[in-house]
Amino acid sequence: MCEPDGFPIWTSDVEPGGVVDIEAARRHVLPAVYPYAKAMPVLADPGYQGAGHGIVVPFKQPADGTMLSVDNRDRNALQRALRSLGERGFALLTERWTALQHTTLSP
Repeated sequence: MCEPDGFPIWTSDVEPGGVVDIEAARRHVLPAVYPYAKAMPVLADPGYQGAGHGIVVPFKQPADGTMLSVDNRDRNALQRALRSLGERGFALLTERWTALQHTTLSP
């Protein structure tokens, strides 16, 4: 979990094996975040689709190949710009802690 400026404020314990991000978030983060998400939405990447109310994820591109509406594309662009500040937290984690320089944060 990161502050709005991207500074990491909390990391969970290590999960065994191939636990996907959304499952780890459901165990460790989301129960603590939900009471606050009603007042201030939480921005998340598309992997958190279905995380619950107050967790804002981008619209996915339709599988049939049609384009998203202009409103949805604009919303995604705005959210991406805001989320980029939070993504700074991943960069700080992987650069400051030597052990994390040898791990991957993507599947």
